[in-house]
Amino acid sequence: MDLAYIPSPSRGVVELGPIPLRGYAFCIIIGVFVAVWLGNKRWVARGGRPGTVADIAVWAVPFGLVGGRLYHVITDYQLYFSEGRNWVDAFKIWEGGLGIWGAIALGAVGAWIGCRRRGIPLPAWADALAPGIALAQAIGRWGNWFNQELYGRATDVPWALKITSADDGRVPGTYHPTFLYESLWCVGVALLVIWADRRFKLGHGRAFALYVASYCAGRGWIEYMRVDDAHHVLGLRLNVWTAIVVFVLAVVYFVLSAKKRPGREEIVEPGALDSADVAPDAAGSGDVASSDVASGKGGSDGDREGDGGSVKLTKGETAPEDEAESAESAKKG
Repeated sequence: MDLAYIPSPSRGVVELGPIPLRGYAFCIIIGVFVAVWLGNKRWVARGGRPGTVADIAVWAVPFGLVGGRLYHVITDYQLYFSEGRNWVDAFKIWEGGLGIWGAIALGAVGAWIGCRRRGIPLPAWADALAPGIALAQAIGRWGNWFNQELYGRATDVPWALKITSADDGRVPGTYHPTFLYESLWCVGVALLVIWADRRFKLGHGRAFALYVASYCAGRGWIEYMRVDDAHHVLGLRLNVWTAIVVFVLAVVYFVLSAKKRPGREEIVEPGALDSADVAPDAAGSGDVASSDVASGKGGSDGDREGDGGSVKLTKGETAPEDEAESAESAKKG
């Protein structure tokens, strides 16, 4: 008798009139919004314009969804193209099946296009978005819970996941909730990247590389626990090998980038500072934005205005009429 377990939802879709609300798609959408929201805050803190992250995400997200689906379909082609299967199901993304490897790879292509159009460096944008992507994955993994899929080995631990569906070869019982393990791991990855970025001022794509490496480190052992059908190479699941290879590439990039381009980008979005207005804490204090000072706009202690316009004075200079008064006084003396 199971004393404690995580229940699975009886169904992964809720009918709202004629509109079906699918738990898997809902988790993906929430994850995207969280990633863009956090990425925007980090981008603005780095000196970028508000809204730039969302503008580029318009390119990155569709590319990422296509890439994630392609990776899943290619690596699990037997689910769609073997005997008795319907290849049309390969397009039913709402039923589950997104490979993070393909999503990141093709999503990066979309992000590159968006960055090129805005004239900003892709590595800086990726650094700003990195922890948000990890949180998006943490939220998205709960879509697997709605679909009762991608669980681990059978277990009787108190936090076991109870599978009730017998569709597609499932055997009802209690299993390791690998979706939960990965979700918690991704939250930890997001916190790690945020901390390391603040502590070491990571730049030039190194925050993103840290995200990739730390995610792969967790994905490797979590993937090893799963029992769903998968291709094996030399005794290991394909995704385990993918995690190992990508981990090595991320570490190599991190090390080489730190040696070649240490520090962080000073400017992430050209022209963003030029459009800065008066700082909120400067209101009423006489301070002006640096761009206004540079262009001669705004007042200063040395400005003198007359009927014919204003005369700019630097420290130590006096107005012509003041000089005349001083000379007259000297004569009288």
